[in-house]
Amino acid sequence: MLLALTAKFASAQDQSQKRSAEAKKYTIENCINRFDSSKTVKTSVGYQYWFIAQNFLEDGLTVKMSVVGPRQATHAPHKHPGDETFFVLEGTAQFYLDGKTTTGGAYTSFYCPVGSEHGISNAGNTELKYLVIRKYLNK
Repeated sequence: MLLALTAKFASAQDQSQKRSAEAKKYTIENCINRFDSSKTVKTSVGYQYWFIAQNFLEDGLTVKMSVVGPRQATHAPHKHPGDETFFVLEGTAQFYLDGKTTTGGAYTSFYCPVGSEHGISNAGNTELKYLVIRKYLNK
């Protein structure tokens, strides 16, 4: 009985995903996002640009670039459901994870596990540019 219910649930999930995929067509035109400065979102310390916005992929995966001015941070360390990864493109970042800090430069990644208190700030005297890769769980 349990096996039959599991199979029925899996089949319903597959059908739902198939309908979602059919509803949204992915094409070369909508699958490439070239940076456009007119579409940046200003913040109090710089700006952000969404390469993959929250509503683009069905599973909630996003990619955002954050640009932060010297010696500033977008926000204080925090926690949230789901994990998150930062990838530094330019500048020097200070990473915070559960009470400890370290720094890293370009081409450094920083993984923030589910439930950890984490943060990133600009530790340098030039702009910090980094990617934020996160899957929003409320999708």
